[in-house]
Amino acid sequence: MEWQAVIDNPLLQDLPFKIELNKWGKILMSPASNNHGRLQYLIGSRLERGKGGGTVIMECSVQTTDGVKVADVAWASDVFIAEHGFQTPYKVAPEICVEITSPSNSKAEMEEKVQLYLAKGAKEVWVCDDRGQTRYYAPIGEMERSREVLDGF
Repeated sequence: MEWQAVIDNPLLQDLPFKIELNKWGKILMSPASNNHGRLQYLIGSRLERGKGGGTVIMECSVQTTDGVKVADVAWASDVFIAEHGFQTPYKVAPEICVEITSPSNSKAEMEEKVQLYLAKGAKEVWVCDDRGQTRYYAPIGEMERSREVLDGF
């Protein structure tokens, strides 16, 4: 299945799941909780304040070598948006991609997503647990804090 077919399919609209595609075009679904939505909002708001420009995107689709992955939150600079607009899915990852873990996510799955977003050009990938504890990754490896958001997170 192609990503546009997922977006256009009326049967897949308004599902209480995050939908992604694997590299074979099969649909993967993860249940989303209200806390998950709350964390998306908090992280997006913090990115908006901390970056002082650019665009925050919720449910940001990125074409990776393992299919379409959907970052829970992403931040894209004005330069990124000028170059890529809002193409769906992005062929290049925005500068910051954030994944919020769900109970169904394994550590290996999250580590793989970090590497997939970094391989597609993300400067940082954040992984946030259900308590709001966040780990930060860059191409050089795990970092103590974000280097992209000056007021910390």
